[in-house]
Amino acid sequence: MNKVILMGRLTRDPEVRYSQGANGNMAIARYTLAVDRRRGSNGGDDQQTADFINCVAFGRSGEFAEKYFRKGTKLLVEGRIQTGSYTNKEGVRVYTTEVIVDNQEFAESKNASSGSEGGYTGGGYSKAESSAAPASGDFMNIPEGIDEELPFN
Repeated sequence: MNKVILMGRLTRDPEVRYSQGANGNMAIARYTLAVDRRRGSNGGDDQQTADFINCVAFGRSGEFAEKYFRKGTKLLVEGRIQTGSYTNKEGVRVYTTEVIVDNQEFAESKNASSGSEGGYTGGGYSKAESSAAPASGDFMNIPEGIDEELPFN
């Protein structure tokens, strides 16, 4: 089984290009995630460092990355590891490792990533955008007499 799940921050805005294919143009987004890694030292204190993981998203995932992902955005990425190699202009063999993205999503709200508000605000939408959401306790009150129409009772 080849499956990887990563959580980290984008080191820069995604680089997106479009390839010509049989089904038209397909977006290919490349980005790098800085993923925290803790390692213990001899003294017992944890030292924190990061791994920089190259990721590639195709199609609609690539278009989504182009539209919404920016440097510093915290992401949760699910995919598979793919390795490869090529010979560069100097004739040296270069080996590559990257994550082919199957699923990608925001790992924190838009407000939390910008530092303007500390808590979770419902997936990165501002209060104005989520005005349709109920204000009392995240549940909507169901009017009397509508119980019979609900698929769950």
